[in-house]
Amino acid sequence: MLELGCGGENPSTQELASRYDYVGVDISSGQLERARRAFPGARFVLGDASAVELEADSFDGVVSLFMLGHVPRAEQGPLLRRIAAWLRPRGWLLATLGTADDAGMVEDDWLGAPMFFASFDEETNRRLLTGAGFELVDARVVPFEEPGHGLVRFMWVLARLGPARP
Repeated sequence: MLELGCGGENPSTQELASRYDYVGVDISSGQLERARRAFPGARFVLGDASAVELEADSFDGVVSLFMLGHVPRAEQGPLLRRIAAWLRPRGWLLATLGTADDAGMVEDDWLGAPMFFASFDEETNRRLLTGAGFELVDARVVPFEEPGHGLVRFMWVLARLGPARP
């Protein structure tokens, strides 16, 4: 199982690391340090999910929660294709994607640090996913109350890699 944007001591990381042969990827060395302390049996990779080198056909599933919205729009489609390449045939993807249709902006004080955000609309997200070879099993937009930021909408996706890759 691969988790992109694993963060530090997330409950999702704990669940995945306790059940699967787990690899977590995060761009933050501080977050990975926390994760390594919390989950000593798991493997972690410091890197940008858009640039990290991972072996093709090496994972049964990829999880990426609340990370894709921090990737520039021009890199989101290529990253989805890379994820498809990392998956074994008929592998699974569980991900959240933003739906604000925002070309990209930096919020100066997001939880105490500058943070980049970018997203497409729901229809474009669907096209990017199917274009990368995924069959959408379930995809729905869910409103979420983000403390200090109000109501935001994420597209939750459960997808399976199709039998034929693009």
